[in-house]
Amino acid sequence: MGRVLKNKQLINTRLATNYGGWMYCEKCNENIGYLCYQTYDRLEFNYQCKCGSTGSATLDFEDSKIGEKSRDELIIAKNRLCCPKGHDPLITILEKKISNYELYITCKSCNQIYQKKNIEKE
Repeated sequence: MGRVLKNKQLINTRLATNYGGWMYCEKCNENIGYLCYQTYDRLEFNYQCKCGSTGSATLDFEDSKIGEKSRDELIIAKNRLCCPKGHDPLITILEKKISNYELYITCKSCNQIYQKKNIEKE
């Protein structure tokens, strides 16, 4: 059974499905990443695409819990950013398509909020 979205705000961004799957920049229609369906609880993602467009995605669910900020960093496994505790895949960000981004993602399993930033130097 699918989860029920409480908040969904997409700016210049499109998702392949209701709350996961492939993510696209609406200006250039390029694939910018992949959001894993079952493993995240809350997402805040702000980015600047290489095409110059800025976009964002904010999603959470009716059953989302308030997470606790983690000091740990996400780990990379098979190009996916994963929870360092349970190794659950959370999101893939195609950095070759995005100039800058800031990510806050809550792992559904451990309820930790992970932050990641990438700012490309000019």
